[in-house]
Amino acid sequence: MIATTLTAAIAALHVYILVLEMFRWEHPRTRRAFGTTEDFARASKTLAANQGLYNGFLAAGLFWAVLEGTTTDGRPLALFFLSCVLIAGLYGAATASRRILFIQALPAAFGLLAVTLSV
Repeated sequence: MIATTLTAAIAALHVYILVLEMFRWEHPRTRRAFGTTEDFARASKTLAANQGLYNGFLAAGLFWAVLEGTTTDGRPLALFFLSCVLIAGLYGAATASRRILFIQALPAAFGLLAVTLSV
């Protein structure tokens, strides 16, 4: 139950990130959240949309794992996609913003732990 809830919550988080990056990138609140200027947001809109699409793929994989059952048939899917989120979060924390460690990597690590321990 905890593994499924965490996996679904992380998937929902990535849908939210998709929306921010693909559709609301130039909005003042999104710019504040990502620490960007209006000029930068305008210039990087296509790049951000591409990043958003990747976040959507992560969300889709995590929801797929939830549908299959994170403690049964979907367990390998959950482990794979949560690992992808963890690695992306660690890389983002090392290269872009330390906040990504807490927003993305740490929840993925907890999700991996929950899926691993639920047999």
